[in-house]
Amino acid sequence: MTALRGGWRNSMRILQMMGGGDVGGAKTHIMTLVQALSKQNDVCLVSFRDGPFPKEAAARGLNVKVFEYMNPYTCRDKVLALIDEFQPEVIHCHGSKANLVGAMVRAKRRIPLMTTVHSDYRLDYLGSPLKQYTRGTINAIALRFMDFYQPVADRMARTLISRGFDPERMCVIYNGMDFTEPVQGLDRAAYIKEQWGVDVQPDEVLCGIAARLTAVKDIFTCIRGFAGAVRQQPNMRLFLAGDGKDEPRLRKLAKELGVEERVTFCGWVSPIDKFFASMDVNLLTSVSETFPYSILEGVREGCATICSDVGGMSELIDTGENGFIFQPGDHETLTKHLLTFARDAELRKTFAARLYEKADRDFSLRTMCRTQEENYRMVIRRFARPKSKRDGIVICGAYGKGNAGDDAILKAIVQEMREIDPDRRITVMSRRPKETRLVYRTGAVYTFRFDQVLRRFRKSALYINGGGSLMQDVTSTRSLRYYLFTLDQAKRLGCKVMMYGCGIGPIRKPRNRTLAARTINRSVDIITLRDDLSRGELTRMGIVKPDIRLSADPTIILKPASAAMVDNALESCGIPADGKYIGFGLRYWKGLDDVIDEITAAAEYAYEKYGLTPLFVPIEYPSDLMPAEIVGGKLSCPHYMVTERQSIETTIGILARMQAVIGIRLHSLMFSAAAGVPVIGMSYDIKVDGFLKYIGSRTCIQLREVTADKLIPLIDECVTGALDAEVRQTAAMLRERERQNVCAACELLGEKLQNTHGEMQNG
Repeated sequence: MTALRGGWRNSMRILQMMGGGDVGGAKTHIMTLVQALSKQNDVCLVSFRDGPFPKEAAARGLNVKVFEYMNPYTCRDKVLALIDEFQPEVIHCHGSKANLVGAMVRAKRRIPLMTTVHSDYRLDYLGSPLKQYTRGTINAIALRFMDFYQPVADRMARTLISRGFDPERMCVIYNGMDFTEPVQGLDRAAYIKEQWGVDVQPDEVLCGIAARLTAVKDIFTCIRGFAGAVRQQPNMRLFLAGDGKDEPRLRKLAKELGVEERVTFCGWVSPIDKFFASMDVNLLTSVSETFPYSILEGVREGCATICSDVGGMSELIDTGENGFIFQPGDHETLTKHLLTFARDAELRKTFAARLYEKADRDFSLRTMCRTQEENYRMVIRRFARPKSKRDGIVICGAYGKGNAGDDAILKAIVQEMREIDPDRRITVMSRRPKETRLVYRTGAVYTFRFDQVLRRFRKSALYINGGGSLMQDVTSTRSLRYYLFTLDQAKRLGCKVMMYGCGIGPIRKPRNRTLAARTINRSVDIITLRDDLSRGELTRMGIVKPDIRLSADPTIILKPASAAMVDNALESCGIPADGKYIGFGLRYWKGLDDVIDEITAAAEYAYEKYGLTPLFVPIEYPSDLMPAEIVGGKLSCPHYMVTERQSIETTIGILARMQAVIGIRLHSLMFSAAAGVPVIGMSYDIKVDGFLKYIGSRTCIQLREVTADKLIPLIDECVTGALDAEVRQTAAMLRERERQNVCAACELLGEKLQNTHGEMQNG
């Protein structure tokens, strides 16, 4: 990783601003955050409304100021005066009022301004059309003036990016909870009797929800789901901790459904810890959230959890492992999950314990505070970065076309550029720029928007012609000439130019070879190659001026998904996660039809001889499903197919579990080899030949020459362990050589890269 820039101090001066003085999840977040940050930093908290919150903050010894929100200009002037006195290094806003004042302050003082997005601003005033039209609109406008955004769940980050917010000005933080002091020794029957006059029996299953009784919380679904469950399991009760304008309608619904005697309206409950300590099951039924504290509060007190699929809940809950998730409004599924928990006390305890363990590890107060300090430092660092015209990186390749191999290349290059310098702006030339911004959290422009592309070149230090086989005319002469054009223009406009972990050729047309040689010799500084055949092709074309180095495909660095994620992916496709498999990475290509029966026979052999079930893993989805279905349709032995689109990491994780992989797709072979899995290549292109020759593999057959008699001995070698040592050496070699890509980029950027021993080395 790069060295710390600017010599960070141990402490910072932070100005926090929030809108209201009431209580709730966002206020809990702010209170716990400010209190924790104040131990190591100088923090000043401004509330634009008096009330319980600033009073509690003052009682805790926090530095809090109350500026009653009457006129936004008056508030602005008061905040400006405070800024001049306090001299904050960052201003941190929470909520619409704070965002508006912050946006007004931003025009007067050059201080980085960030906001935590606690909820979807379009749904904040759901059920209140006037407030939604006024306050909601003002907040939506004010948000556009922030320098940095901090959503409290990755799903909210994706929502903001889809609405046009800059992904490179966004850093996620999750709500954190202090899990160290749960309630001990509570007599729940006595507590509930004292608070609400309800007699509960020892065998009753108590379900609780802590939420405002408003439209966005959708308590109607909660009551409907509970009503469906209690009809089948009468020993259940529901406690609603909260108040709001929907209460009369909710009471009416409970009566209509015949469960009014089993539903208790508790009103606002504070403190909430004893409430959750009394419950067996914690519920969330909201239609919109980011990362609600009520769930973490229930986790701390040992509740089993059922929640709607909103905000960051899917990042906390592994459904069926430590809790249950259902789609918002789906009261029938909620009923099913309630019955599962109501009928199995041991399952409730097991799931609650697993969830507590995960929450304490990933969503604790200490984790939140550490992340927040890191985010502040990143914001301060990026804001102070000189506004140089030559600071960014532009990456070009066959991106945004749905090919997993190309997507993996982009993911790897972005990851390595962040390793070099996490603060450089990255722009990707993509066929689907909106999708690219969302997935890779970079800037993106449409590949053929020449005005935007050239503008990015003028502001960038490095242009990367991204990995893969871009320099070839088999697919298209037009694409080759376009990539050559970008090399030329990037150099003319002042960029350093690098061809990154690429393959070369074939370039067959003489005119194309001449143009490519002239352009690359003139415009490219460094070329890193993923195979040795490409070096030979460059030599034959007379390309000698760039610095040419052997490396490896960038995707080698990508790590597989966790075992649990791979298990879930397989099982969602009806594939036993504990099976023994031989993998197939097929693509449809001229000549495949002629060898279908040979591939089928080899797959049958692997099953009969070694008990390996054929598993078809698509690299380009859904096009790779067709050849898989053709082969699968001819198989008499059991077989499976990954029928759903998977993340790159999950695809790698699936391939890593294979005993061997037979592939036409280059990246099915690359991913497998990097994971230490023996591979057999059926080559349709020089790039497959080049890779297998580069790693010293003997297991390559030209697609047109594939026969079962040729495949079977190679399967024997792969499965019996004859290639194990070679495979391990190959994986290590690929990882070592791939670092040449990063070292070359470092040289062109004038940066330093940390080596594997933690020392700093020149690129």
